[in-house]
Amino acid sequence: MTTTFAALGVPDPIVASLAAEGKTDAFPIQEHTLPDSLGGRDVLGRGKTGSGKTLAFSIPMVTRLAAQGATRRAGHPTGLVLAPTRELATQIAAVLAPMAAAMGLRVTTVFGGVKQAGQERALRAGVDIVVACPGRLEDLMKQRIVSLDDVAITVLDEADHMADLGFLPGVTRILNATPQGGQRMLFSATLDNGVDKLVKRFLNRPVTHSLEEANSPVEKMTHHVFEVRSAADKNDLVQALASGSGRRILFMRTKHQAKKLAKKLTAAGIPSVDLHGNLSQNQRDRNLASFSAADGARVLVATDVAARGVHVDDVELVVHVDPPAEHKAFLHRSGRTARAGSDGDVVTVCLPEQRADLRKMLQKAQIKVTPTQVTATSPAVDELVGERAPYREPAPAPAPQQQQRKRSGGGQARSGRGGAQGGRGRSGQGGRSGQGSRSAQGGRNGGSAAGGESTQRVHTSSTPRSSSAAAPAQRRRRSARRPAGAPSAR
Repeated sequence: MTTTFAALGVPDPIVASLAAEGKTDAFPIQEHTLPDSLGGRDVLGRGKTGSGKTLAFSIPMVTRLAAQGATRRAGHPTGLVLAPTRELATQIAAVLAPMAAAMGLRVTTVFGGVKQAGQERALRAGVDIVVACPGRLEDLMKQRIVSLDDVAITVLDEADHMADLGFLPGVTRILNATPQGGQRMLFSATLDNGVDKLVKRFLNRPVTHSLEEANSPVEKMTHHVFEVRSAADKNDLVQALASGSGRRILFMRTKHQAKKLAKKLTAAGIPSVDLHGNLSQNQRDRNLASFSAADGARVLVATDVAARGVHVDDVELVVHVDPPAEHKAFLHRSGRTARAGSDGDVVTVCLPEQRADLRKMLQKAQIKVTPTQVTATSPAVDELVGERAPYREPAPAPAPQQQQRKRSGGGQARSGRGGAQGGRGRSGQGGRSGQGSRSAQGGRNGGSAAGGESTQRVHTSSTPRSSSAAAPAQRRRRSARRPAGAPSAR
């Protein structure tokens, strides 16, 4: 039996905001944590990916900050959420924003990879909740653009991933900058790599809610291991798995391979985008927006940067094109499907030399699955992929910018040098020095303005003459061209 948000004491404006998004009933982690977090208790929440942790801390943060009615001050937020990646920070802010707006609060994000000017403007204009990655937040603190003196509620999301990325020293400094008496909530899949020390140091008698084992697989997630005989068979299988009509995420180990596969699938009529560490924030946002759009890309080819914090509705299939090195990454990758109670499938593609390592990793992840030997046309693959999406013509590649040729006339008579050579055929020795014909003079004096070569370039094709020998001949020719009685240029 499910419990509604209204029954848990969530304020009406937030209930209405959630209902507008089709969210009326609480998931288990929300149902268990909200009574304590709404009451102001410190909370330690442990739950697997996709279990609904974001709403579990967003609802009490917005509710309690709005109830405090603190005056908004420039650069002094009252709520702080720390996240390990830009994608996760953006996702959290997207969940917070509608509820915050319903309660008259403002939200902004702070992370690296983008210019900080926009973040500065938002902070100086005054915000209530900041969703931040530790590195950029510390930079802004050192510049005195933001102060954490007024923070009443602090949340650490995906604390174990922050530990994996080496962020805990920065997180510790940030938490030290917040008031000791504030409410703190920490959500993490595991408490290893120093996360337990954060809990002991910064949480005050926290209420612990651990609904499942940290490494347990999601119940509605179905795992498949497809074994192939060769790299060529693997390539064909991956294209078949990508060809379905629903959204799917394909995970690769390297940035280069992710980019390469996305281009290859798109060229094959399967619209795809990539997501990895080499992309700018604008490129990441654009690709995620395309993947989320109804008429956008159906396939996201990603490295592990997308394993945390990227939530897109209705991802029906996750494919481990390259199995990860360890089981935690495997679980977080897999968690991009079967989110928030939905069904989902996960396929791991396995070459013969990967069998032993894959078997050990699945044991650590507590996943029991019988491998199946397949090809791209096997019935098991057809059944999983289902209806194929229609072929979509790739967008034409942009025409390469033509480099402006530094030659006279942009190509007339093959420009400066060619003009001088052409003059050679018409005026004999005049073309030889580049000075005796109007064609040569145009290529020499007008070459730069017309996109031609320099004077020196023209001379390199002719017999060298000293400047002292050329000067009298030039004066004689200029004098011959002046009308009688015309004043001298000198």
